[in-house]
Amino acid sequence: MRFSIHRRKFRDLSEQEILALAISSEEDDARIYRGYAQQLRQDYPDSAAIFDGMAAEEDDHRRQLLALHKQRFGDHVPLIRREHVAGFHARRPVWLLENLGVERIRTEAAAMERAAEAFYLKAASQTKDADTRQLLGDLAAAEAGHADHAETLENRLLGPDQRSDEERTARRQFVLTWVQPGLAGLMDGSVSTLAPIFATAFATQDTWTTFLVGLAASVGAGISMGFTEAASDDGELSGRGSPFKRGVASGVMTTVGGLGHALPYLIPDFWTATLIAFAVVFLELWAIAWIQKKYMETPFLRAALQVVLGGALVFAAGVLIGSG
Repeated sequence: MRFSIHRRKFRDLSEQEILALAISSEEDDARIYRGYAQQLRQDYPDSAAIFDGMAAEEDDHRRQLLALHKQRFGDHVPLIRREHVAGFHARRPVWLLENLGVERIRTEAAAMERAAEAFYLKAASQTKDADTRQLLGDLAAAEAGHADHAETLENRLLGPDQRSDEERTARRQFVLTWVQPGLAGLMDGSVSTLAPIFATAFATQDTWTTFLVGLAASVGAGISMGFTEAASDDGELSGRGSPFKRGVASGVMTTVGGLGHALPYLIPDFWTATLIAFAVVFLELWAIAWIQKKYMETPFLRAALQVVLGGALVFAAGVLIGSG
């Protein structure tokens, strides 16, 4: 709170301070674009080249601004940055985007340019000094020019083949990081909890007890699967991505898979709850088969046979054990 109180208002800045703020902003943006380029260079070299070009553009504008500052105010540039000015558009640290896809990074870069342009245009409209208005208008035009240059670079460097390669790489990474561990978790949660839940249901015919067993089995399996997935592979050599993300995907989907047929037992009537649980199990198993076909390219009939047959066997085991 104290930090926000002591931030300067833009309207209180002198023309020299506005120019210094523009210089520091260009320096920050160049660093951010180089960070994006470094992050993307291994898997998306063509997109990395785009951000290298944008960083070079920021460097060029910084040199122009420095030359203008020297001409008008001398060599000493006041130390003023975005965080010193209230209402100035913020930049997200590169590390916040480290695990995001290439399209999200491009979107963030476009938002950076739009926010900068909008800020300078608004600031120009609020000042009465002609020179300051001209300066802010020039900065707004420069930011708009950055976006145009980025689009030109993207059209030049990312042809159909490069875009196709990057899309395949992005899809593969999505499957490895999210779909594969999530699908494994959903299968484990849906199938492995069938026996304890339905064994308890038919042994006790008590819906509340069945729900508690199902809840415990689902949450316990989710925690176990999540930690196992995260600890089994750090992703450095396999390229499967962040172990935290994979652990979350596996753990959450394992829990969801078990809770799907445990939640119906919140219904007090045993046979109503059981028939709804039967229907949920059917939907879960077919959903797993569909995901396998869509993302893992497994033929649907083969996936359905494997999942439904395995689920039916575990389900039957639970019913037989509970009925005995």
